[in-house]
Amino acid sequence: MARAKRHYIPGQVWHLTHRCHKREFLLKFVKDRRRWTQWLFEAKKRYGLVILDYTVTSNHIHLLVVDDGDRDTIPKSIQLVAGRSAQEYNQRKKRKGAYWEDRYHATAVETGEHLLRCLVYIDLNMVRVGVVSHPSEWVFGGYNEIQSPRRKCVLINHEKLASLAGYDSYNSFRESHKKLVNESLANGSNIRDRQWTRGVAVGEKQFVEKIKTELGSKALGREIREASGGYELRERTISYMTNFGSKRVDMGLENTYSWKVFP
Repeated sequence: MARAKRHYIPGQVWHLTHRCHKREFLLKFVKDRRRWTQWLFEAKKRYGLVILDYTVTSNHIHLLVVDDGDRDTIPKSIQLVAGRSAQEYNQRKKRKGAYWEDRYHATAVETGEHLLRCLVYIDLNMVRVGVVSHPSEWVFGGYNEIQSPRRKCVLINHEKLASLAGYDSYNSFRESHKKLVNESLANGSNIRDRQWTRGVAVGEKQFVEKIKTELGSKALGREIREASGGYELRERTISYMTNFGSKRVDMGLENTYSWKVFP
């Protein structure tokens, strides 16, 4: 099967999603989720990956990053994190074969309000599937680090995150972030929204049109649609890709299996 070409648009915020092979729960053990975050920290040190948020679930990951102008930073980082975490798991379990789906999906997210909405969507992932009642209870996500920045092994670039979200101070951003999460939990708006996992771009119409123009021929035939809170450009091919040798499958992140979380 022919593979879609990589797209590269410098300076964008990207929401990346990557699922385990055949939707298996290969990240169900704490040690494997912890190793994924440790390799993410290594990618930050090695390649300068600018991380804004993340969540590691039992069968897929969400990662919010901003491009630093080097077209190789994101692909190399994902290759490192996904490759090493898979290698360690397979060696420990004496397992052979693909660990990840061969492609990860990348959605360009407009800064400001849309970035905040994406952030909340990522943070509430494990609440949506009923594992926890509040994102603070899930340690393998960025919510706690955003709300209480740590001093060691820092993953999230807090000042960059606040700036891209449109705030002059991190304290103001943090208060808004907490408020938005709590409001989403209270008003029942915490539902699965495919614009964040299948869209090529999400934002205001002008932003989405700009992304479509910059993609050029790669976006031919793709429609700009109204979505909740804005617009999206929907495309079946994906922006960044890493080949891990498995067959291409649907990357939609429906959580259709019962969740099992093991210590």
